[in-house]
Amino acid sequence: MEIISVSLDKETLKELEKTQEKLGFKNRSKLLRAAVSSLINEYHALESIRGHTDAVFLVTYKDSDAHRISDLLHGFEDCIKTTVHQHHVGICLEVLILCAEASRIRELFGLLKKTKGVRSVRCSVL
Repeated sequence: MEIISVSLDKETLKELEKTQEKLGFKNRSKLLRAAVSSLINEYHALESIRGHTDAVFLVTYKDSDAHRISDLLHGFEDCIKTTVHQHHVGICLEVLILCAEASRIRELFGLLKKTKGVRSVRCSVL
């Protein structure tokens, strides 16, 4: 098994350790392997779709990053058919109903996953 280094801010490390304890992982490495595996499986599922597709994204992000996320989403107005926005104590929840070519849905998924301030992205393909 290869060893890699990962840099985390103190808040994220604290949350990682709480999650490790709550889920019963013996160490952080096992938790991180499970998280990476989950991301890879999620992306593989998106990679398998072809042609015109309908999907729903659930996106959570820090309220302070709302403008950045909004700017990103404006570039996908051709795909996003419906949005629902909810606020909760410094966090925004965005429900996006998408109707587009699979490649555009994958593109948005990838951009959201790597955008600073995005806490989570969940995708369900219809």
